[in-house]
Amino acid sequence: MANPLKVVIAGCSGRMGHALLESVFADADLVLHGAMDRANNPQLGRDAGEFLGKVSNVKVTDDLAQALQGADVLVDFTRPEASMVYLEACKKANVKMIIGTTGFTSEQKRLIELAAQHISIVFAPNMSVGVTLLINLVEQAAKVLSDGYDIEVVEMHHRHKVDAPSGTALRLGEAAAKGLGQRLDDCAIYAREGVTGEREAGKIGFATMRGGDVVGDHTVVLAGVGERVELTHKASSRATFALGALRAAKFLRDKQHGMYDMQDVLGLR
Repeated sequence: MANPLKVVIAGCSGRMGHALLESVFADADLVLHGAMDRANNPQLGRDAGEFLGKVSNVKVTDDLAQALQGADVLVDFTRPEASMVYLEACKKANVKMIIGTTGFTSEQKRLIELAAQHISIVFAPNMSVGVTLLINLVEQAAKVLSDGYDIEVVEMHHRHKVDAPSGTALRLGEAAAKGLGQRLDDCAIYAREGVTGEREAGKIGFATMRGGDVVGDHTVVLAGVGERVELTHKASSRATFALGALRAAKFLRDKQHGMYDMQDVLGLR
């Protein structure tokens, strides 16, 4: 049996960080090696398992170099600015990386791709197994229903989410565009207001809702004459993202470098 994978979790005191910690503690194939959070966080210096009543012997720290020393993989669901710092540190320490952060600019995505020449990375806007399957279904549906059907992507998240549309909604839009034989940049409509005129064929519309504590709801609507097809995924717990991310971490065990996503992790391509 292989040695447990040594995992570092970024943003460990947040909601997603707690879900990741809980999942690591429950998996015999993984061991918590480091727990990161921002400077001045009140959890710094405390045991990372304290919120679960566990003693992990890993203290929450803001010392990135120390946390990564001897680690196998870092799991990051934070903010783009922090993720870029983690990316450079992982490249320097030769530590693999799971990136579930969303809201990156095109330039930041380019830098992630360059880093993947040196270390192995799974980069996906949504680590859920169900959403990964949904992406495949959306591409197939758009391909089959390319003539006479209008495509809309609707998403809702909690009030604290800072980027819109969500990274998952954009990925679903990319899948639909691919099914249509287009690029999303050429056919996306991100906002409608006032007298917009009739809907143009071949466009992909987005609608964004924010409120409450919604973990993440996504629906792709393919509306034709006399019928519509709706493909929906609803996340009721962050555990689904944590389990997917840790599955991705295991996938990278024997990968020295390269860029991957959840389609690769699940063997869907």
